[in-house]
Amino acid sequence: MPDLEFEPERYELREPPVYDFIPTRREFLEIAGVGLLVTVMAGEAEAATEAAGRLLIGDDGIVTVYTGKVEVGQGARTELAMAAAEELGVPLDKVRVVMADTDVVPVDGITAGSRTTPSTVPAVRKAAAEARERLSPGSKATGKVLGTSRHRMDGRAIVTGQHRFPSDIRRPGMMYGAVLRAPSYGATLQSIDSSAVRNVNVVYDGTFAGCVAPSSFGARKAVEALAETAKWDVKPHPASSGLFDHLREHMSTSSRGRENARGSVSEALAGAAKKLSAGYRVPYIQHAPMEPRAAVAEWRQGKLTVWTGTQNPHGVRDQLAQAFHIDKAAVRVVVPDTGGGFGGKHTGEVAIEAARLARAAAKPVSLRWSRTEEFAWAYFRPAGVFEIEAALDADGRLTAWDFLNINAGSAAIETPYRVANSRTRFRDSQSPLRGGSYRGIAATANNFARECFMDELAAAASADPVAFRLAHLDNERLSNVVKAAARSFGWENRPKGSGIACGTEKGSYVAACAEVEPGKNGAVNVRRITMAFECGMILNPANLRAQVEGSIIQGLGGALTEEIRFENGKLLNGSFAKYPVPRFRDVPQLDIVLVNRTDLAPAGAGETPIIAVAPAIANALYHATGARARSMPVKGPA
Repeated sequence: MPDLEFEPERYELREPPVYDFIPTRREFLEIAGVGLLVTVMAGEAEAATEAAGRLLIGDDGIVTVYTGKVEVGQGARTELAMAAAEELGVPLDKVRVVMADTDVVPVDGITAGSRTTPSTVPAVRKAAAEARERLSPGSKATGKVLGTSRHRMDGRAIVTGQHRFPSDIRRPGMMYGAVLRAPSYGATLQSIDSSAVRNVNVVYDGTFAGCVAPSSFGARKAVEALAETAKWDVKPHPASSGLFDHLREHMSTSSRGRENARGSVSEALAGAAKKLSAGYRVPYIQHAPMEPRAAVAEWRQGKLTVWTGTQNPHGVRDQLAQAFHIDKAAVRVVVPDTGGGFGGKHTGEVAIEAARLARAAAKPVSLRWSRTEEFAWAYFRPAGVFEIEAALDADGRLTAWDFLNINAGSAAIETPYRVANSRTRFRDSQSPLRGGSYRGIAATANNFARECFMDELAAAASADPVAFRLAHLDNERLSNVVKAAARSFGWENRPKGSGIACGTEKGSYVAACAEVEPGKNGAVNVRRITMAFECGMILNPANLRAQVEGSIIQGLGGALTEEIRFENGKLLNGSFAKYPVPRFRDVPQLDIVLVNRTDLAPAGAGETPIIAVAPAIANALYHATGARARSMPVKGPA
């Protein structure tokens, strides 16, 4: 999956393990009992992954597919089973999928970047076709599976509570753990007094401290008592109230990731009939998955097994090996189908913490982050500042485009619109909070700034927003979804408070129309959203529709309510009571148009639909009020 390496905002994939636990002499001898360890860290080439297809056809006719991908609600388990069934010509109920058990599955990339559909599905199909050829040379698959709607294979277990998520895992003799957290961002632990806590196992290892008890309540109470004795080295930390000034002031002077230029922007601006400039801002936001991070760790005969929720099982295995200075072969990571990820579960901190506690207790240990811990210590979608300037000629054509992104990342940063003179820059900054991947990564931010500014340019050119976009699009696929969304929405007779936005990322194309009504105290009421989406050939229409709907709903949160606030190094709104995410009552009327391009290879659909939601709402608000919203979350007139 080398393409992910070109997205600078995946900072979490470049982080070292959060802890480095040097084994004691006793622990080293226990490890040496199962073989001497010598670990040599190689360059990035060693970390390269491959698309792999592996399957087994049993004597009973059951087909088992093995993959390193994980199921976090996006439908990968069912889609991969459909791919095998299609090629082998067997019923879907004869296919099983083993996912994300590092002892048995291939290294076929993390579950990110919408790569399962374009990379893993073809690999599974190829493996299944080869198996069919070996079993019945010259035979052809019969029946049609891909392209038809299939619901989740494990749907009954999910809705009846039979499925065991990572936080549900139980092991014989299992204990429960809790970790001492810093009082503020950047604070480091100097000392604790473990004698203040009795009848529990206290673990103190460098900057790490935690407790193990027979119950999770007991472990947390012990950590609370331990916290009373802790001494910290506290560092100054900026506040969210000055975040955007901080990012501008600490912007790097050199480009990291991407800087592209074409033509002469300065000359085009100098000779323009009209010039326009604007600034946009996006805050940090959290992933807020239904299931916070959780892990169960067990050491047995020198081998470590961890059951955890992650989108990166082999990467977490490697982090565990590095943190404990053991060979990767002595580590097994098993990922049960997990309660949400959204790009937020690529790292192994909870697995490492659980493993350290389990090693000290000499028993399996369950560690489950609280919602407060998930909000505060998981990485965030990076905040960003945007400065854009553009020019129009006398006929209202775009002649210059200058786009600067500070800190948010480079995904979908290039404009899809035709312009002869352009400059696109991404600049790093000193991020006050830990940034990393998010659904759509920086495309949510870049597309918000660009599509809002395109509406401003359309107004400056006295042009209809749809017509203005189409006049500057050479990409037929993007033009098609713009037309499809506008047609289904009824753009020609649009009501007051209507807006449009479009975009492309990860090989798929989206356009959304929104109808809004201003509420009280800056609230924005979204009445309906029409979205047209095209990702090549559709493999599972029901699941694709669910992915688009889920993206819209999550996008509503980032567009209207979600914003991380912090002061003095502490999170101010780390709970659902203070950090509102969309609820059922917030979901507007949804009109989904799926454009099926059977002539094109399928692309992933888990990320791209979200990028059009916020700008469509912001543009609709302008149509309703005449006031521009240039920040997320979008606010109407007070």
